[in-house]
Order: sequence, then structure tokens, then C-alpha cells
Amino acid sequence: MAPTVEIAIPATSVSHTSPPHTIYHITLRLPLRSFTVSKRYSDFAAFHATLTNQTNAQPPVPLPSKSWFSKTVSNDRFREDRRRGLEEYLRAINEAPDARWRTSSAWRAFLNLPTAAASASHSTSNTSARLHAVITDPSSAANAPLTDPTLWLDYYRDMKSYLHDARLQLSRRDQETTPQKQHESSAQAKSSLVRAGTMIGTLEEGLRNLNNHSTQPSRSTASASLGEGEIRRRKDLLINARKEKDGLEDLLHAMAAKSRLDNAVASIQDKEALMQASNGNGDTASKGGRGAARSGRVLGKETERTRELDNEGVLQLQKQTMQDQDTSVEELMKIIIRQRELGTAIHNELEVQNDLLKLADEDTDRLQTKIDVGKKRIGKIS
Repeated sequence: MAPTVEIAIPATSVSHTSPPHTIYHITLRLPLRSFTVSKRYSDFAAFHATLTNQTNAQPPVPLPSKSWFSKTVSNDRFREDRRRGLEEYLRAINEAPDARWRTSSAWRAFLNLPTAAASASHSTSNTSARLHAVITDPSSAANAPLTDPTLWLDYYRDMKSYLHDARLQLSRRDQETTPQKQHESSAQAKSSLVRAGTMIGTLEEGLRNLNNHSTQPSRSTASASLGEGEIRRRKDLLINARKEKDGLEDLLHAMAAKSRLDNAVASIQDKEALMQASNGNGDTASKGGRGAARSGRVLGKETERTRELDNEGVLQLQKQTMQDQDTSVEELMKIIIRQRELGTAIHNELEVQNDLLKLADEDTDRLQTKIDVGKKRIGKIS
């Protein structure tokens, strides 16, 4: 039997391109893994045309029509209605009794599905609605803690995507040259980190509930299926995620401090240049003497950054460089510590797995012994 596929569109976002457009994040869950595919409405329209040409039949649910008078970027209600319509469109194809749309190459290419996954899946309306609720409204997840182990993993993957977005925004901020662009990247990174922090808290609360369920054998819910090793593995995932979030926040604060220091140095340099220009208008000789004194500095080779600075400016630049080096060393130390903790966690997990393998070998030996005894008894009876 081919593996089932669960499809949902739990969230949308607006691109940072010019002009902006809405991106629909399609979440697909297979038996062994889950992943997200991001598409815009024009991709859906091209896919619909290709699918219709390949199958010579219209899908069970029509594609939401294009609107010429309203845009999803500026209209939240229209964006939500289109998200629901596109989700219903994909799920209708995925759950249709007729499998000709799912077996087409357009369907697999659009969702990046392997060949074995192009088959009908079971109904996913309940899971899709719950996943959309916990992603788009964390407060509702706090009121109704996560008790579904599979939903917990999906929520964890979305939290990791926010951490990834924050890291990308910090890298983009480091590459920007204008203060406005740097401020926008910092604001987006901070927003992603705040959202990730809220989701980590929700995941920790959900894991405590899962742990409580797993310690109560009287419960027959799905959360009771988690073993002690899986609970410990998920705790390690949350610990590493929180450390990653804290490291990104420290990096964001360090970048902000560096920007403030750069602005202060630039302000001092502008004031000194203005004072030198005003003095030069009334005293040319003094200006020439100052220039001779500045050009006569022989404490090492001059660079492009120090050539236009006086002694105080060079001292300030050196302090700033040393602070940047100290910050880089601290960040490197945090990364090394995190890698070491991750290696220790992996080592501990391997030891647990080895112990489980030893127990399995012992159980196999005992079972083989019982089988041999049973064969002997059967031989005596026959």
C-alpha cells in the first residue's frame, strides 16, 4: 500500500520583493517525514492548467478565481479566504476517489512528492485545522496544550523555521549598507525570535503534558504511546532550540551595540571635520601645520580607515576593533559549547540505543531457546 499524504496550508506570509506578493506555505506530512513547500497564486494557476491538460478533466474543486479589484497583500480577509480555498482545492484532489490527478507528473512536481507518495490519503481536516490553529494563534495553543505527539513535531518544525528566518535576517542585516535596511532586517529578526520564544514555551508545556500522559497507564490516548527515550529526545531538541534562540538574540544585541558605536564615532568625526573646516577659513597656516602633524604620524603603516583620523579617532577605532574581536570570540565559544553539548547528547542517545539492542539480542536468544524446546517436544509427540 502506498504511503498516505496529509496536506494543509496552515500559514501564509508576504514576500519582501517589489512588488510584494503572498506566499502560501503548504505542509505535507508523510509517514516517515514532513516538509513544507512555498508557492504563490501564479504557481497554483500554472499547476491547474498543466494538471487539466494532462488528465483532460477538471479537478473535483475549482481553483479560487483571481481578483482584479482586491489584493491579498493588503486585505487580510481576502488572503485568509484564498488560503482556505487553495487548501480545499489541494485536499479535494488528495482525497478524491479518482486517482488520476494524483498519479500525474504535474501533481508530484508541484508538491515535490516522491513517486510512491502519489496516492490517495485519508481525511486530514481535523489535523489541518488544529495545525493551523496552533501556528496562527499561539494563545489558543496555550489554552489547549499540545497533547498530540505528531502535532507537537509539526509545531516544532514551524518553530525551527522561525529561527531559520531570524538567522537569515541577521545575515542580511550584516550585508546591508543603509541604516534603514539594517533596521528593517533587525526588526524582522526580532519578530521571528519573539515568535520562536513563544512557540518554545508552548512546546515545553505540551511536552510536560505528554510526559504526564505517558506516566499514567490508565489513559488510552495517543500521547501515551511516547516512550521515555522519545520524551528525553524531545527535551534535548527544546534545550538546543532555546540555546539557539538565546545565541541569536545575543548576536542581535551585539549588532545593535556595534551600530550605536559606529554612529557615535561617525558623529565625532563629523564634528571634528566641521571644526577643522571653520578654523581653516580664518587661519590657513594653522591648517597647514595641523595637516603636517597628521601626516607626520609614523606609528605603523597608515590604512584607508586611519589615514583621515586623528590620534583620538585611531584610539577609538582600535577599541571598537577589539570589542568586535571579543564579541566574535564569545560567539565562537558559544557555538563550540553548543556543539559539545549536542555531541554529548548524541553520545548518550547512542548508549541508550546500544543498551536497547543488547536487550533485543537477549530476548532473541531466549525466544530461540524456547523455540528449540518446543520443537523437541513436538518431535517427541509426533
